[in-house]
Order: sequence, then C-alpha cells, then structure tokens
Amino acid sequence: MQNVNLTHHFLIAMPSMADSVFAKTITYVCEHNEHGALGLVINRPTDLTLVSLLKQLDISSADATPKEMPVFFGGPVQIDCGFVLHHPVGKWQSTLTVNNEVGLTTSLDILQAMANSEGPAQTLVALGYSGWAPGQIEQELAQNAWLTVPASTSVIFDVSSEKRLPAALQLLGIDFSNLSNEVGHA
Repeated sequence: MQNVNLTHHFLIAMPSMADSVFAKTITYVCEHNEHGALGLVINRPTDLTLVSLLKQLDISSADATPKEMPVFFGGPVQIDCGFVLHHPVGKWQSTLTVNNEVGLTTSLDILQAMANSEGPAQTLVALGYSGWAPGQIEQELAQNAWLTVPASTSVIFDVSSEKRLPAALQLLGIDFSNLSNEVGHA
C-alpha cells in the first residue's frame, strides 16, 4: 500500500471504527504525502455557529444578518484553531491549495471577508483537524478502518451535514446499512 495519495479523497469510517472521535464520520483529506496526512471531518457540526465564532474573534460584520451556519468539529488536533475549507481557492494569507477547486485556509482574513459577504462562494468552517503520521493512514486502511473514495465537492458544499456520509457512500454504490461490523480479508 505504498505510494498511495489520498489528497482530495473521503475517508469513510467503517461501522467497526472503535475510536468514538471518528465513528460514523466522513473526513475530507486535504493533504497526504510522505510527511503524513491532514483532513477535516465534514459531517460533525458543533453547537457553535459562524456568527458566534465571529463575535468571539471580535470580527464585526458589515452585513446586518451574516449567513448562519454551523462550525464543524474538524478533528481532535488543535481544536482551538479554525480551518476554512472553501471553493474557489482564492488568494488568502495562509492557504493550502488542495486542488484547482478547493483550498484550506487558516488565516483570519478569510473570516473577515466572509463576515462582509466577500468570502468564497462555498465554505465549511471547522475547529480542529484530523492528522496522521507518515504511513498511519495506510496502516489503518490495511486494518479495514476506512473506506476511501475520490472526493466530490458537491458532497462537501451542497449536501446537508447529516446526509454527507450516505452521499459519500453512494459514490461507491454502497448503502451504509449494508456495511458489516465484521472485519476480514479475502
């Protein structure tokens, strides 16, 4: 399983996932290389909203009613840091370009632009990220912890959070209820 690159793929937690942090999650992999991997869980909204986050950060909004949207739990690493997954990529102070369509930005300028209705057309805001050491995802795949599928930006940005997991599985032609908790190798 060497030389696999899961950048711009979904990691879909198998029903047997023992780690409660990732049980029933879909994670978008933003970067995967010889140094490890970084991704965001995209189907676990928190009670925090973007409006509340902007207030906490003292970012004022020129728009009287900024877009109300949930902030997601992106993963267990650096849960006090914000990450904005967005389309189009644009030019922000600190952006990891995932591909031609998607960027991951950690700088405040994107949140300020969003507060003023000048941000990217499509966004997902998360606190924390999911990270893996070199070879760790490959090891977890060998243990049947995840299914993988090339990502679809429409699943990230156009599908409601509670429907993202089934939508990602549909990309594989699988119904979640048909997945087994049993692990085996052919």
